[in-house]
This record gives sequence, structure tokens and C-alpha cells, in this order.
Amino acid sequence: MQTIEKAGVAEQTITKSKFLAWAAHCQSEREVMAFLRSIATQHQTASHLAYAFRIKTSDGIIPRFSDAGEPSGTAGKPILQMLEGRDLINVCVGVIRYYGGVNLGTGGLVRAYGGTARMALDAASSVPFVEMQEISLTIQYNRIDELSRTVTQLKGRIIDKSFEEAVHVKISLPATEAQALKNRFG
Repeated sequence: MQTIEKAGVAEQTITKSKFLAWAAHCQSEREVMAFLRSIATQHQTASHLAYAFRIKTSDGIIPRFSDAGEPSGTAGKPILQMLEGRDLINVCVGVIRYYGGVNLGTGGLVRAYGGTARMALDAASSVPFVEMQEISLTIQYNRIDELSRTVTQLKGRIIDKSFEEAVHVKISLPATEAQALKNRFG
């Protein structure tokens, strides 16, 4: 499985219709909706905003797509097929169309939406997907710097800290490293 580290953008014109695509990393459906809202806000006069995404949750992989008013299966589905074909996780691709006055037909739409999505994914940089896990720890004040360095080395991040009699820390880190960190600092 792969995910996107750096977003990708693509543009092409097919028979007078202009297609623009964005591929981005999104951790949740909430992030997907915010990403799509930002595209829609920037391109309010676009005819269609089709999209697809695959998000990994504790219940498995959630795939979703929208044809955005195009004929069924001609816009969102080819975008989703690009994500599935590359085994991408936690990725959303949005493709807008500015209608150019010429109908492309169902085959033309599939090629246009899928092709523009492919171009955006090609422009993005992908990396192996690493499943993250959140853990909570309570440590003494004198160990917070050591914990911070260790979390950074493990490619994790501290999400929240609260300072009371001890330091309560919420951490996101690769799931394969969680137990070792708990053993060391727990």
C-alpha cells in the first residue's frame, strides 16, 4: 500500500472542455470534505467536481466516489479505479470540468476523468503507507525531552501535552513502534 506525501496537480483540455485535477493526502472523511470544499470555492464556475477517495479506518478501507452530475460511472468511478490500481490509501483526487460545449460521450468522459486523475497522481510523490497508532503516556518532567527526541526519530508526533503533577502526552506513531515506546516510557 502507498499514500501521497506531496500533492499533485494536473490540467488538460479535451474537445474544448478543460479538466483540472488535484491529488492529496487525507486522513479522514472530514479532511476529504475540507479538501473538496477548497477546490469548489476556488472554481465556483466549474460545471462538475467529480472525486474519489480511499481512507483507512479501524473498520477497514472506505472507498467512495461521486460522478457529480455526469452520467453514472463516467467520472468518479474511473478516478477510484486509479486509486485502487495503484493501491493508494488515505488519498483523495478531485477533478473539475469546465464544459466546453461539446459532449464527449461516456467513453470520452471515462478517459478524460481517469486520465486527468492519472496525471495528478503521477505529479504527486507517493511513499509506502505506514499505519499510525495513537497512544497516551504519563511521564515525569525530566523525561519529556528524551520522549520528544524518540518520537521524532520514530517518525511520530506529539499530538497533545498537559502538564500537571506529571506530563500527560498523546502521541501518534507507527503502529509497529507503539508497544516498544510504551515499554520504554510507560
